[in-house]
Amino acid sequence: MVSFLNKVMIIGNVGRDPEMSYMPSGDAVTKFSVAVNRIYNTQDGQRKEETEWFNVVAWKKLAELCDNYVTKGQKVYVEGRFQSRSWQSPDGQKHKAFDVVANTVIFLSKPKGTAVEEETIGGGEEIEPGEIPF
Repeated sequence: MVSFLNKVMIIGNVGRDPEMSYMPSGDAVTKFSVAVNRIYNTQDGQRKEETEWFNVVAWKKLAELCDNYVTKGQKVYVEGRFQSRSWQSPDGQKHKAFDVVANTVIFLSKPKGTAVEEETIGGGEEIEPGEIPF
C-alpha cells in the first residue's frame, strides 16, 4: 500500500515560451507557465471562468526537449509532482512559490511554426488531440 503520493496532472495552454538554463552540474533546466481554465456556474446561474497559472519546471533531457518544441499558446498535458520553494529577498521579505516538476509533457496541439505532429516527450504514451490521458 502506498502511504504517500504527490502527483499533479494539468492540461492547459503554455503562457510563455520556455526559458532554459544550465546548472553548475551541467544539468539543463527549463521553465515555462501553463494556464488552466475552469468554467463553472454560480448559484444564481451566471457562467464564470477562472484561470489558474502553474509554473512548470523540467530537468535534463526533458528540459532540452521542452525548450526545443514547446511554444507559447500550445496546448499541453503535464504530469509531475508539486514542489514548493522559499527564499528571502535582500530587503528581508519572505517569499514562497510553487512549481510542477514535470516528468511527462504531451503535446495536445501542434507547436506553432513547426511541422511536428502531436508528440510525447518524457514518459507516458501518445494520445490523440482532445483525448483525456487518464
